[in-house]
Amino acid sequence: MKPTTYEPLHPQVVLGVGAHPDDLDFMAGGSLASFAAEGAKVYYLILTDGSSGSADLTADSLALVATRKAEQDAAVKATGAAGSEFLDYTDGKLEITMELKKDIIRVIRKLKPDVVITFDPSVLYFAPRGFINHPDHRAAGQATLDAVFPLARDHLSFPEILAEGYQPHKVKTVLLSNFEKQDFYIDISQTMDAKVAALEAHGSQMPNMPAIEAMVREMASSAGDKAGSHYAEGFVRIDTMA
Repeated sequence: MKPTTYEPLHPQVVLGVGAHPDDLDFMAGGSLASFAAEGAKVYYLILTDGSSGSADLTADSLALVATRKAEQDAAVKATGAAGSEFLDYTDGKLEITMELKKDIIRVIRKLKPDVVITFDPSVLYFAPRGFINHPDHRAAGQATLDAVFPLARDHLSFPEILAEGYQPHKVKTVLLSNFEKQDFYIDISQTMDAKVAALEAHGSQMPNMPAIEAMVREMASSAGDKAGSHYAEGFVRIDTMA
């Protein structure tokens, strides 16, 4: 997919929706930091509790939840984001339900983001890197797309949320993380170090941080070659219909 000519994004409010702590920092940490540096209020929404993310056979899931939330909070500070919210669905068991969509809608209507960043739910795997997409990632992406359009926009969808005082909101742009198909790039040359710092905050997930850093820098450099910058992050961009 070739880059498309789009108007630059200068959002006031950005919402990143990830399945697990560390997801957003991997796929969009530099972009989130760039938006924050430009003055946008950037928020993280993490859908699961991260309770399964450990290869340590002695790990305690409750302790892991607390650890990963603290790590995500530290990563949010590293990117300059305004805050994070956790929905605490069970890690590894995320499903595309109306309840999940409802919870995402509530956050969208509360924060009123101009831009939402999430996973491309069509990505099943990326063979060149031996990557099989986590089912939680796919569920998170699809539920978020459904929440953005049409559910967060339509006042008759979930009238109970309207009764809570959260007015309908139309998200202007969605950026989908897709390793293979990308038509829009964000220059993260000035925020690459912030992305690395955010990933470093996830100590429980990064047993070999030098290798992780080398990988994300290589990926950002490859995207930068396409974008005409030193480092970049690539997305599929959707400017939503009126």
